Amino acid sequence: MNNWLIRNRFLIARRIVQIILLVLFAGSNWFGWKLLMGNYSAAFVLESFYLADPHSTIQMLAAGFLAATDLLVGAFIVFLFYALIGGRGFCSWVCPVNIVTDLANNLRKKLKFGENENDSFPKRNTRYWVLVLGLVLSAILGVAAFEFINPVTMLHRGIIFGFGLGWLVIVAVFLFDFGIKSHGWCGYLCPLGAFYSVIGRYSLIKVNHIKENCTNCLKCKDVCPEVQVLKNIAIESGRINSGECTNCGKCIEVCNDNSLKYSINNYKK
Repeated sequence: MNNWLIRNRFLIARRIVQIILLVLFAGSNWFGWKLLMGNYSAAFVLESFYLADPHSTIQMLAAGFLAATDLLVGAFIVFLFYALIGGRGFCSWVCPVNIVTDLANNLRKKLKFGENENDSFPKRNTRYWVLVLGLVLSAILGVAAFEFINPVTMLHRGIIFGFGLGWLVIVAVFLFDFGIKSHGWCGYLCPLGAFYSVIGRYSLIKVNHIKENCTNCLKCKDVCPEVQVLKNIAIESGRINSGECTNCGKCIEVCNDNSLKYSINNYKK
């Protein structure tokens, strides 16, 4: 049991964070709690201050809306946190859709489904084009365009208020990851992931690789949802500096060589 807990320590921690946030959001609507009111786009915390998703806020500004000062400050706080500290951690530690995509990809792996998938389509950089397209459409249409199909929003509303037709979006994400492309939504299409990849490129918390400990077993690459970020594994020591790393910790959990760990500094021999 202890070994299982150690091997899955970051997974357990991530699920605890994700579920607690969902419970707090739900509690504000179901029971009148005043801890976390709103949603993942904008939340009022402890009846004291706002936190806002900077990606959603930028869409609103592009659409021509005048954002309240509290909202802009909240978006800036979140922006600074991920830019300076958390990197792309939102995707693996906060986003509730991560639970859905992890389920799809774990099931896909267990059933050995799609082992011969097409590696050339879609491209990893497709998500950056989707990010730009969403901002352009927001400016043209005068609405926050991506929010109409945002799975994070759909899942949040569905859990709290009932899914309606929103369940179709969540099922589509699940089926895309399970039946078409491994880690397809988060790794290839999601503009929110693209946004946090850009701003989290130089964050303090990164996975660090120690080449001298590495036996090149490649277990880390087998579990990594963004395998391209591990291109220097067994080649050189140093931080996984790519902003596309989600800081999920999966690679650290499977590494029996103690060659991967979270760090705020580069490895020094």
